[in-house]
Amino acid sequence: MTKWLLSCGDALIDFVPVMTTDGSGALRPVVGGSCINIPIAMSRLGARAGYIGGLATDMYGQMIADHAEASKVSLDFADRFDAQTTLAFVKLVDGHAKYAFYDQATAARMWQYQPERFPWSEIAALHVGSTTLIEDPTSSETLALVRGAKGKTTLSFDPNCRPGLVEDIADYRRRMADFATCADLIRLSDEDFAYLYGDTDEGEVAARLLDNGAKLVVLTRGGEGAVAWHSKAGVISIAAPKVTVADTIGAGDTFLGSLLVALQERDGLEDLAKLTEAKLRESLEFAARCAAITCSRPGANPPWREEVGA
Repeated sequence: MTKWLLSCGDALIDFVPVMTTDGSGALRPVVGGSCINIPIAMSRLGARAGYIGGLATDMYGQMIADHAEASKVSLDFADRFDAQTTLAFVKLVDGHAKYAFYDQATAARMWQYQPERFPWSEIAALHVGSTTLIEDPTSSETLALVRGAKGKTTLSFDPNCRPGLVEDIADYRRRMADFATCADLIRLSDEDFAYLYGDTDEGEVAARLLDNGAKLVVLTRGGEGAVAWHSKAGVISIAAPKVTVADTIGAGDTFLGSLLVALQERDGLEDLAKLTEAKLRESLEFAARCAAITCSRPGANPPWREEVGA
């Protein structure tokens, strides 16, 4: 049986701006959160994908569960709690999403790592990232998961920085460095890079991450495409497909989820260090096509396989 691709972290409700029929503004609740968007993207492309984390039993938690199951994302590794769902209110600025989060005493914060639940021989990759890594208890619980998985599966990490939630930037950068040190694949948006590394040269940071154990580092640049640094294949740049952008919500999540699927289909997750330049380029270009489709329609709505092709 095909191995699992799992994602651990945030699953929440985004309240996104819409226009009503009378022309006034309103907010519409939709399922969001980087770490639920990623397995949805993977499953829609045909992968055996699952979500790890805490889901509420309230109506919004059920909305998330229904959304995941509609895309055939397994919740076998998730836990349900009698608590509130994390809420995020979205403002679009030049097509880019800005967020205000409400995340105190939520179900996401109640999740705990249970080693016995994870059959690592059946898991091709584990992804972690986003808001649940910012502070304890979930940051430490997720790091325990990652350390338990180290050497047993391919580890993917995307900080998906949310500065509005960070109270201690030095502590946050230290935590992100801990996760990066464990990761085999690291994806950063250009905004994430600026927040974590400032004006430091991109190639210098990538080289440092590779020296610290990563096999593949990818920097996504929105409409300017992406660049990847690989321990064997070297530096690869790809262009972004040209589309009319509705918004960029979920684009980075779609890119990473699609990249993991493409790598799995090319046997690249078995040993990332052995990836050829050709397979890596194909995988990156496939991920970019998928992300472009997400950008072409409102909200985090990753494409299905039949929309993308091979």
